[in-house]
Amino acid sequence: MRPLPGAPGVAAAAALLLLLLPRTRADEHEHTYQDKEEVVLWMNTVGPYHNRQETYKYFSLPFCVGSKKSISHYHETLGEALQGVELEFSGLDIKFKDDVMPGTYCEIDLDKEKRDAFVYAIKNHYWYQMYIDDLPIWGIVGEADENGEDYYLWTYKKLEIGFNGNRIVDVNLTSEGKVKLVPNTKIQMSYSVKWKKSDVKFEDRFDKYLDPSFFQHRIHWFSIFNSFMMVIFLVGLVSMILMRTLRKDYARYSKEEEMDDMDRDLGDEYGWKQVHGDVFRPSSHPLIFSSLIGSGCQIFAVSLIVIIVAMIEDLYTERGSMLSTAIFVYAATSPVNGYFGGSLYARQGGRRWIKQMFIGAFLIPAMVCGTAFFINFIAIYYHASRAIPFGTMVAVCCICFFVILPLNLVGTILGRNLSGQPNFPCRVNAVPRPIPEKKWFMEPAVIVCLGGILPFGSIFIEMYFIFTSFWAYKIYYVYGFMMLVLVILCIVTVCVTIVCTYFLLNAEDYRWQWTSFLSAASTAIYVYMYSFYYYFFKTKMYGLFQTSFYFGYMAVFSTALGIMCVIERKIYIFFNVEKKIFLLRGK
Repeated sequence: MRPLPGAPGVAAAAALLLLLLPRTRADEHEHTYQDKEEVVLWMNTVGPYHNRQETYKYFSLPFCVGSKKSISHYHETLGEALQGVELEFSGLDIKFKDDVMPGTYCEIDLDKEKRDAFVYAIKNHYWYQMYIDDLPIWGIVGEADENGEDYYLWTYKKLEIGFNGNRIVDVNLTSEGKVKLVPNTKIQMSYSVKWKKSDVKFEDRFDKYLDPSFFQHRIHWFSIFNSFMMVIFLVGLVSMILMRTLRKDYARYSKEEEMDDMDRDLGDEYGWKQVHGDVFRPSSHPLIFSSLIGSGCQIFAVSLIVIIVAMIEDLYTERGSMLSTAIFVYAATSPVNGYFGGSLYARQGGRRWIKQMFIGAFLIPAMVCGTAFFINFIAIYYHASRAIPFGTMVAVCCICFFVILPLNLVGTILGRNLSGQPNFPCRVNAVPRPIPEKKWFMEPAVIVCLGGILPFGSIFIEMYFIFTSFWAYKIYYVYGFMMLVLVILCIVTVCVTIVCTYFLLNAEDYRWQWTSFLSAASTAIYVYMYSFYYYFFKTKMYGLFQTSFYFGYMAVFSTALGIMCVIERKIYIFFNVEKKIFLLRGK
């Protein structure tokens, strides 16, 4: 595990600065070269093909290093450190537009221990990754014969580099020189470089890594159309409830108001009007509830902003830029968390607002860091490149304590002062109304379980594409689809929440706060269940590290998605419930 250069404090400050300026580049990242100028070939990681996240330093295998020992520049961002990028200089002498004829650059003295390491790598289909001018290159370590008795190492790297003007626009690697692994022999590693002029524009040089046939397949378009039809159905259903069912309820209640006291006492009153004096009663555990609401609003804001940025900028062209951008946006949107969480807690009569602020500020970071801390132990045990350096941990802690917490405090103070006063349209009864018995399918637990089915149905096809881009070897670039799916998810969740809350109130159960929240958040359960199906039937992952990494971070992703769905509940609170309950007031 290689720490960042310098003392931990310096590393933390440097990483924080790089986070705040994710687009800043060092000289080597200008992507322009003069003739004969040095071009750096970085060796990144090596690992099993089927376990994308189980990676190790390239030179953890007994590869040899080229003769050139000096290097001009080196640069690593916070996103790269968190993603396990381990750039090491290859030692190969490559100059811009200067062809290199086939030649030996180093020699491996293959003893039994080194041979066993290579054999293990070949048996597990190890591949390695390199970078030239931020362009990734992949190669395989070696291969076995048909009988699996003899093992061969690829010893010759044939590089073809395309250039357009003074920029590199294309890189191809061909592995040749298959040599049998025999103990106590010497293996010569060789390479060659061929420069060729290319018509590819610099802005389009990453297009070869994209897969339009996969992401723009008609199944993808069909899933969007299917989700859109679901939106039309749900909007129609909600409109029918609000325009027809409620109209009948209003007519019935108006008729009852015209009766005298004797007829009203003999009548059979039922429905949501009976709970008008309890519907604004504070939820149980308001501190946790308001913290979840604030965190959900922040996650929604982060998702929206990051998707918009990804649509404008091609974040996939830079190592770690997506993660760095997400961390930066999350820290910058901390006032959103404090505002919505603090204002809701104040309206519910909460008095421990400082404790609520701390819980709201550290709820998501604690969940993510706790999972990462657990997986980090396994990564350290495996000596994997995913082991997070100590300096990076200090940098993340500094961001939490010196950026997220102060901004959350500002948002909490604004929320309590601007919208923290209760403005309920009716008075809350001093004594809670008894909740009558109801049919089993009207119980909150059943409503919660059923509430997440339709939102999951509207996004599960997109989940497949997102999972494949992260857990397999695809670059996700169709963020327009993701934005459209996010909008569909919002509409579907709003509609489902309205229907679930209406059913619950109509059953004279005023415990709608947690039910409406959990009915939307239960989408996370179905997403996590789908991740099990994806793991066992769509991947070939194996091993403790990869399995822990997969299910650990899938739990984080699913939980964050479920908490994010509270933003739809928040929209419902502000734009529907207060107006509807205003009509529910009794005489």
